[in-house]
Order: sequence, then structure tokens, then C-alpha cells
Amino acid sequence: MPLLDHLVELRKRLIISAVGVLVAAVGAFSFSDEILAWLVSSLGQELVFLSPTEAFWVSLKISLVAGLLISLPLVLYHAWRFIAPGLYRSERRYAAGFVIASCALFAAGLAFCAFVALPFALKFLIAFGVERGIKPMISAQMYVDFALKFYLAFGLIFEVPLGVTLASRMGLVTPSMLARNRRYAFLVNAIVAAVLTPTSDLFNMAIMLVPLTVLYEIGILGARWFGRRRPAAEAATAQV
Repeated sequence: MPLLDHLVELRKRLIISAVGVLVAAVGAFSFSDEILAWLVSSLGQELVFLSPTEAFWVSLKISLVAGLLISLPLVLYHAWRFIAPGLYRSERRYAAGFVIASCALFAAGLAFCAFVALPFALKFLIAFGVERGIKPMISAQMYVDFALKFYLAFGLIFEVPLGVTLASRMGLVTPSMLARNRRYAFLVNAIVAAVLTPTSDLFNMAIMLVPLTVLYEIGILGARWFGRRRPAAEAATAQV
């Protein structure tokens, strides 16, 4: 299609996705208190609010993020529909698998954050301050910002195996190329962990860097199993 038609199609997909997120967010607002209580369960202490509007904005922010998560299959579906015309017919049949795998990996990242990363990070950071005689008094807005960024960051980094596998499937990378460039991938992972970590301390960066490194190795395995197969003649030439 011409560039203008691509932009019109992109606008259509974005509008549908945005409407889906907003509708889901409105529905999630009714359960924002329950979601907040679940988020606070990892902290183990009561929150305070420092301004009259803070509690309302916290509920609104929770609702928007919850709406995004609820409508994630819809967003991924329309993202696939936008890029599908540029793929071969044999590659379009992976649409359902792409959406299911993306949602499953994102959910795995949220679960890892909820049961491993976030409680471990909170325990270390709060104990670090208490041992120095500082009494914790955490505001609702600051904690929710911290927790939601943690959840979203781990949800995103758990998509790494899928991204690597898709890149291999499209012929952009090969498993051998990925394996040879592990050291550079580690450097990129360290930069990504530093950017996505809500705080600037090395401890939380390490919590995110270790899963990223493991997920990159899983991505290499996915590229070997599901990546594009080279023709036999081409493979024989490469070996020579």
C-alpha cells in the first residue's frame, strides 16, 4: 500500500486499541481498591497519602494500567493485523500463536515480579533504610509508581525470547550469530536493565539483569527450534 494508506491503517488500529484500553480501564476502576490491596501485600505495611488528590490519582493510575493489561490481547491482535500484510502467507498463520505466546510470557513476567523480584527488592531496600535508623513512611503514589514500573518492566523483558525467535524467523538473525555475540547482548541487557529499573541502585538492576540474561539464552533456543530454516544448499555452502 502507499505510505498514506499505511498511516490510515495504523491510525485505525491505534484508535481501536485505545478505545479497548479505555473501556477496560473504566471497568477496572471498580476494582482499583482490591488491586491496591494486592500491591500493598508485597510491602507489608500501610501507605500514607500526602495530598488530598493523591488517593484518587493512585486509583486512576491503577485502573489505566489494569485496563492496558486486560486489553493486551486486543492490542497485540491489532498490532499483528497491521504488520501481517508485509509477511508471507505461510507466516501469517502464526498470528494466534504470537498473541497467545505474548500474553503468556507477559503473564509469566508479572508472576515472577509478584512472587520473586518485587518482594525481594522491597525487603532489601526497606531493611537497608531501617538498619540506618530511618523510619519508613511510604506514600501511596510513590509506592504504586514503583510497583507498577517493576511489574511492567518484568512483563516486557519476559518478551525477549519471543522477540528473538521472531527475529530469527524473519531471517534478521541466526542462532549462531546470537551465540557469538553473547558479550554484546550482555552489555545491551545491562543498559536495558538500568533504563527499566525504577531505582538507580545496582541491586535492583541486578535483579532485572539476571532474568534478562537467562531469557536471552532461552531466545537462542527458540531461534534454533522455530527460526527460519536455511535451504540445504545454502547450509552446505556455509559449512564449507
